[in-house]
Amino acid sequence: MTPTRREALGASALALAAMTTTPTSATAQSAQPAGPAAPTPAVTGPLSRFIAGAQGLAIDEETLDLGRRHILDTLASAVACRDLEPSVLARRFALDQSGDARKSAVTILATREKAAMIDAVFASAMTAHGAEINDFIPSALVQPGPAIVSAAIALAEQRRLSGKAVLKAVIVGYEIAGRLPKALGRGNLVRSGLANHGIAPTFGVAACAAALIGLPEDRIGDVLTYCSQQASGSWQWMLDVEHVEKSFVFAGMGARAGLQAALFVEHGFRGVRENLDQPTGFMNQGMFTGPNSDLDRAYLVERLGERWEMPLTAYKKYPTGGPTQPAVEGLLRLLPELDKDRISSVRIEMPGRWQAFRDAAMPALNLRYLTAIILIDRKLDFVSAQSLERMHGDAQVKALMAKVDVAHDPAQEAGPGQERVESARVIVTDLDGTRREAFVPYVTGFPSHPMSKAEAEEKARGLLTPTLGRERTEALIRQVWDLDNMPNAGDLSAMIAT
Repeated sequence: MTPTRREALGASALALAAMTTTPTSATAQSAQPAGPAAPTPAVTGPLSRFIAGAQGLAIDEETLDLGRRHILDTLASAVACRDLEPSVLARRFALDQSGDARKSAVTILATREKAAMIDAVFASAMTAHGAEINDFIPSALVQPGPAIVSAAIALAEQRRLSGKAVLKAVIVGYEIAGRLPKALGRGNLVRSGLANHGIAPTFGVAACAAALIGLPEDRIGDVLTYCSQQASGSWQWMLDVEHVEKSFVFAGMGARAGLQAALFVEHGFRGVRENLDQPTGFMNQGMFTGPNSDLDRAYLVERLGERWEMPLTAYKKYPTGGPTQPAVEGLLRLLPELDKDRISSVRIEMPGRWQAFRDAAMPALNLRYLTAIILIDRKLDFVSAQSLERMHGDAQVKALMAKVDVAHDPAQEAGPGQERVESARVIVTDLDGTRREAFVPYVTGFPSHPMSKAEAEEKARGLLTPTLGRERTEALIRQVWDLDNMPNAGDLSAMIAT
């Protein structure tokens, strides 16, 4: 029988490599250079079984309920951010790219417009991260909801998949997105310049999509290898001013790449199925295995299906970056006692990358700007928190910003081996020397002090009601709480369409 082109090329490659390679396992798709044995533990097999078996997982009710809450939180974020510039730009791009495909396409979240599957998911994810209000996993430096939930609902709409299937797949997506940066090593990622925020959603969306599509266990390795090829994202997002590139890196890019990886494999694409285990594969590149490496392969597969990342996923109580939340809360606590015209100085002390939040060019990350608008407005407004125009064009804001300093407090840092903390001390001094202080060790919503179901619902209600109205908001909340019994979870798109 005449060999296929793939077989012929494979035979030639093996012959050429015979002098320098040794055979790999039966599931690998290409020969590998001779060298050290594959690293342990092997992760491809356990990951593949976990993802392929998603719909049969016995997930405890507490984790399922957290999944429902984060789906609701993401939908609320999409509605609240639908008219912001990142959302509008992504939607315009998706519609332009889709052309006639829109006749059989899926809905872009928070709108009535449709685009081809990948374009729609890309735009939906960027919409849900159009501002700093969606969920995040602080221990992994990942914001999973916008990309993963967008992909899950789009697939459900296209294929009429149940709410129960979507819920389990979303939880599996969060699991992979939360584990991957810690397995690769957070220090490794910082040193390499490869942003957690870009690579983790790629793998998380792919896992979620593969679980919903029903890809078999022996094809999940192919999905993972196409994720590895597309894994990207630079820490330069911190230089972004307008939240457009940030929305792309944190949400749109991973949504597009991860969904493509799963759809590639559904359409027959093949690759190096054990790429995560190969000595020269993705996890074993020099940036993850150098002398100061904090690679932790075991974390990727340790107690899969037993210990979940969902409880480590946080909510943003305020429409600002995660590390700024304690300072915002401290200011709001002191606000009844403060008069902006009598203030001499404001000092904010915090752990972590304090300089980034003192000097951030993005309004929702700049604590000097956030302090100024809180003092002027006597509240924190969603729109003002994102306003570049006000940050640069309001003379009163600029005058107050000049009175604010942000400094590092080593005493607030987590100890060796302890999880990252988000805290702040706010010290306000009046012209007459009166000093007021508030220390905020955490903000409700951080994993150490999670929001209750009622608090998560109230946050969503506050974001949804101005756009959807009370009746539609309450109907959506009821439906998400009863997601397991929803025949077609794609109907959630219509429930938030405006």
